[in-house]
Amino acid sequence: MRKSMLPALLLSLLTTTAFAQNGGYYRDAQLPERGNVHYAWADVLRVDPIYDVVQNSYPQQRCYQQQVVQQSGGSTAGTLLGAVIGGALGHQIGQGRGNAAATIGGAVVGGLVGNNASSGERTVDQTHCEQVGERVSEQRRIAGYTVEYRYHGDVYVSRLNYDPGDRLRIRISINPAE
Repeated sequence: MRKSMLPALLLSLLTTTAFAQNGGYYRDAQLPERGNVHYAWADVLRVDPIYDVVQNSYPQQRCYQQQVVQQSGGSTAGTLLGAVIGGALGHQIGQGRGNAAATIGGAVVGGLVGNNASSGERTVDQTHCEQVGERVSEQRRIAGYTVEYRYHGDVYVSRLNYDPGDRLRIRISINPAE
């Protein structure tokens, strides 16, 4: 490094250090319409969470198994099988001109018998549930934080939505007293 740059570097370092020790605030040059606004850092002394209690309700059910009898209608396969067997038997019995009538009659009777044979009752298990009340649970949740902080020897308290940690950035607005 050149010797001619050393004094400028030291002056820059000292200026930055002095600014940092002065509280680290700066003017809000971008927003001149807000007046004399400064930002600084305050030391956080204490953070206390603020709790809310939230209640949630859930329906309670009681479920049980119950046997139910179901009626089932005849199946198509049973009806067709009965009609084929009844028609074949009717054809064997009938003679002459009555053969066709005996075949048709046997098919109708056989279809009815096959339909009834394939129908019936069966027992199945079904689950039934009924609401028997509500269960209420309470839950604590953090709604915010009470923050105590110090700036230039004075202590302030604010409520915040977040935990700021060890330092809190503050906005300082200076206006004449009326």
